[in-house]
Amino acid sequence: MQHVSQAPTDPALNQDPYPFYDRIRPLGDLVWWEDYNMPVAGSHAVVSSLLRDRRFGRENPFPPEIPAHQAPFYAVEAHSMLELEPPRHTRLRGLVLRAFTSRRIKELAPEIEALSHSLIDDFPDAPFDLLTEFAQKLPVIIIARLLGVPEDKAPDLLRWSNAMVRMYMAARTRADEDAAALAATEFSDYLRSYVEARRAKPADDLITNLIAAEEDGERLSTEELITTCILLLNAGHEATVHSLGNGVKTALLTGLRPEDPDTFAEEVLRFDPPLHMFTRFATDDIEAFGHQFKKGDQVGLLLGAANRDPLVYAAPDSFDPDRAMPAHTSFGAGLHFCVGAPLARLELSIALKALFARCPNLALAEQPEYATSYHFHGLTRLMVTR
Repeated sequence: MQHVSQAPTDPALNQDPYPFYDRIRPLGDLVWWEDYNMPVAGSHAVVSSLLRDRRFGRENPFPPEIPAHQAPFYAVEAHSMLELEPPRHTRLRGLVLRAFTSRRIKELAPEIEALSHSLIDDFPDAPFDLLTEFAQKLPVIIIARLLGVPEDKAPDLLRWSNAMVRMYMAARTRADEDAAALAATEFSDYLRSYVEARRAKPADDLITNLIAAEEDGERLSTEELITTCILLLNAGHEATVHSLGNGVKTALLTGLRPEDPDTFAEEVLRFDPPLHMFTRFATDDIEAFGHQFKKGDQVGLLLGAANRDPLVYAAPDSFDPDRAMPAHTSFGAGLHFCVGAPLARLELSIALKALFARCPNLALAEQPEYATSYHFHGLTRLMVTR
């Protein structure tokens, strides 16, 4: 296996990771990324295969001891279907999908459109940051409404979410870990009181539906409910913010506009996805793509690299909303395919359509820069003029 060295905190990598992916993709099905001390896959075929390979899972067979200061964060993660395998994953996902239905998501379309226009109405005349004025507000308000949480809690939800997701970024600090633990505690305490209130007085919201969801006589526990709500916000919000920012930036640089918002959004997700690496653990001693994995070994799946594979996508570094293409890997695949993908697609499509319909002269006010936050790939800010 070929070895490569590339610091994930390197600003050049975070500004443009795609040349690195082009360098490692021809080196083999798996390449040893020394900085992560594990093999990674960069081709569409291998990433897609490993995402679906049940011999690899999200649960570490040999979980490390959790430091005391991180315990509140991992107490929440312990009930996250993102981190679980069957049978717990099957049970949790089944119960969530009974409440988080495609019909319920489709019904949100008018609300997402109205909110998009309301936020656009408030755009200042001077140069402004589209991330803070639009991309961050829209998904957090929608998820607050969906859950049934008061909208005036949106700033707290956003603060808690931002703190918790830093646990997944390269070179996190002790301060990041402390902030994530505090956010997990505050978020859980708030939702616990809210869940108990909904148990006593049901309403027409997702928390009530999650409480009522039942399969084979089983329901979600309070802790599972809390973690599921946190997951829906943290995973969905972070990805949607980055997708909106990356999509608008790409549109402004290429001059292309969303004539068909759905296909435009899909190409945004392929071209510059919000998450660039997802990891799996070998559940046993196994062989895959010429490498012998021992039980507990990790493999990194480079979603951003798979989406630019020239063997699958013609001119992969060109943004082409009209391209006919196989499925990208931005939402994962297999058992852990993103449960929030329909909502993310809907928000991205509607928001981009509304934005460019209302702001045809939208332009960059300064060169946008990406945050140094690998595995996540999103802008620090997006300064624009109307």
